[in-house]
Amino acid sequence: MSSPALDALDRARTVIVLTVSPLETHGPHLPVGVDAITARHFAQKVGERLVARRAGWSVVLAPTLHLGSFTFDSVGTVRVRQRVVRDAVVDYGASLARAGFRWILVSNGHGGPSHLTALEEAAAIVSRRHGITMASFTGRLAWHFLRGRYVDKIEAALGRPLTDDERRAFAEDAHGGWWETSLMLMLRPDLVDASYRTLPPARYSLASRLVPNYPLKNGGQGYVGHPALADPAFAEATSEVLLAQTMELVEGILDGRMRPTDHRSPFFAVPFFRTEFWPVATAATAMLALGALALLVKKRDT
Repeated sequence: MSSPALDALDRARTVIVLTVSPLETHGPHLPVGVDAITARHFAQKVGERLVARRAGWSVVLAPTLHLGSFTFDSVGTVRVRQRVVRDAVVDYGASLARAGFRWILVSNGHGGPSHLTALEEAAAIVSRRHGITMASFTGRLAWHFLRGRYVDKIEAALGRPLTDDERRAFAEDAHGGWWETSLMLMLRPDLVDASYRTLPPARYSLASRLVPNYPLKNGGQGYVGHPALADPAFAEATSEVLLAQTMELVEGILDGRMRPTDHRSPFFAVPFFRTEFWPVATAATAMLALGALALLVKKRDT
């Protein structure tokens, strides 16, 4: 769009959707752009539903930002510092706010805790500084989805219950597995390598997931879950459930019914996931160490 075309939009009834997701390895069978492709898909669907439900409203899809922290580091992954992610999204949001836009939503397809937190921090900063509403709404949805909170709804959308094996597989799924492979088969089957059908399950305990790059260790191929189960019908059912939950959240934000705590991920409340935690903690530790050293030197002098 040109500047005059953007300027002609009614600021009170225009929603800007900014997609922010990294380029990251998703196993040997999926492209590194999975998160960005899926986030863009949901941004598009949210936009279509909003303009269908709200007469006179416009939705602008901003170009995708391929940025993300807390990624698995292998060929194709572009590693970006958490602070850079936050500050870039702050700058984008601030620019839109200065242009008079009052509603900015951030769509994201990546579940890294520090990445989700950076997006939510950026939204909070822009909202506070400029008196607008900017919200990163995918963190809470991802949290509930990956923890099986929507399984009953997914079964209803599928028209059948999940088997016990499928429920276990769903609980183990996290990255480049059953769901993301299914979603890519639905959206871009041309980008899915047929080898997904023969990939073995990749299961990891909670303890092993605390190790950086854990799905690439000991012969791991960079995915977590069961890609061989992938099925476009599963993607269609889960996408419909997620879109319904997303629209409930987005409508609540636009109507003023949702407080920021209602759409943030639980990671936002955990101090060590916050952007400034480690720099501040390191500086504080250094100051304490210097203080202790100074006291020790003083005692020796006396």
